[in-house]
Amino acid sequence: MFKEVALNYLNEKRDELIKVSKEIWANPELGHKEHFASKRIAEILESEGFDVELGYVNIPTAIKATYGSGSPAIGLLGEYDALPGLSQKVSTTEEPIIQGAPGHGCGHNLLGVCKLAAAIAIKEGIKQGDLKGTIVFYGCPAEEQLTGKPFMARGGAFRDIDMAISWHPASYNIASYASKTALNSAKFHFKGKTAHAALDPQNGRSALSAVELMNVGANYLREHVTDDVRIHYVITDGGGAPNVVPDKATVFYFVRALTREAVVDTYNRLVKIAEGAAMMTETQLEVELLGGCYNYLVNKVLVDLSHKVMTETKRPEWTEEELEFAKELNSKTDNYQKTIKAGYAKDGEHLATDVLPIDEKPRYASNDTGDVSHIVPTCMFMTATQNIGAPGHSWQVVACAGHSIGQKGMMYGAECIVGIVDEIFKDPTILKKAKEEFAEKINGKEYICPIPDDVPLPY
Repeated sequence: MFKEVALNYLNEKRDELIKVSKEIWANPELGHKEHFASKRIAEILESEGFDVELGYVNIPTAIKATYGSGSPAIGLLGEYDALPGLSQKVSTTEEPIIQGAPGHGCGHNLLGVCKLAAAIAIKEGIKQGDLKGTIVFYGCPAEEQLTGKPFMARGGAFRDIDMAISWHPASYNIASYASKTALNSAKFHFKGKTAHAALDPQNGRSALSAVELMNVGANYLREHVTDDVRIHYVITDGGGAPNVVPDKATVFYFVRALTREAVVDTYNRLVKIAEGAAMMTETQLEVELLGGCYNYLVNKVLVDLSHKVMTETKRPEWTEEELEFAKELNSKTDNYQKTIKAGYAKDGEHLATDVLPIDEKPRYASNDTGDVSHIVPTCMFMTATQNIGAPGHSWQVVACAGHSIGQKGMMYGAECIVGIVDEIFKDPTILKKAKEEFAEKINGKEYICPIPDDVPLPY
């Protein structure tokens, strides 16, 4: 009864939901600036009878929308931020709508609306079935900055649910046992003393030299960390002219690893290297911690459930136009053959149709869903919303996110979420086992937000 009612309502609202995804695609906004998207989604949730709080935990573009009462209380994690510089038409050639403007290069216009679609469908199923249960939509800003969910968690979010569900656009359909990396993000600002580099270099204290010495130290550090650690940096300010000793310079670092503990250890050692560079160059150091996130904690009970539901749910049927669109996109990237060779698709296939087997390949990217997964049992799965060879964060992803390809994959994702919730309603032992696995893996460790209280909200 629940599933049938929910899916019927989802189908009834299909055109409206696709329209909303197109509206958000046409109005791309960067992290913590998603005012159009958050307001639009909040309006729909309110019209559907949810108790809506826009500006949740004092974050202007965060949403908490609740319907129902009692257990199970299930959270859906929505996102809607775009990426800088990826403006793109729905086209098989690279054609920015506005040169340099943002675009949905990670498909978050689909991500937020997929959870919105699932939320209102589940609401209708609860309502008409007279069921006990709570559905909570969390609108989470700034995932691309990896700070939205940690800031929300710092404010107390995600503590009043039993489990959370995350879905993400992709080039294939999969639920995975693979973890994702934890991360710290920081800028290291050095302040020295300027001088003429030819006439009186002895009077200068180069902030750029401090940055370069720090980077040398960081590169030597790579030999003495575990294999899962990743260290990336870019110099964002290195001075203006070669004949002027730079009195200011900044380097921006990411530190990643498969555990939060390894990130913290490596980051602390990196800070010591920065302090050493400042001492060597007689400069002053300011460390600006921008944020951080946890590694994604896999819950195998929920992964198995997601995989089961994905295989039982009808996948999209691609039209000839959609297949040709994807084929043309694949012809423009060498990532297509790499995807085939990696076993994520069949040779000659341009849009995914099968559900891939569950895998355990580590994914070294980061996602702030990891923070939620250390608070409550969390599952994440992906469905095909773009051509098989689309590189991550690319104009091809933007094109597909505004195309029927992305919209079909989004609605399939929403149907799968409905199916997952239906299984939880029918068999309470699934959630019980998921909680037991969660408790075993957490082993008594308390979630500590990686963003300290003195780091201000970025708006």
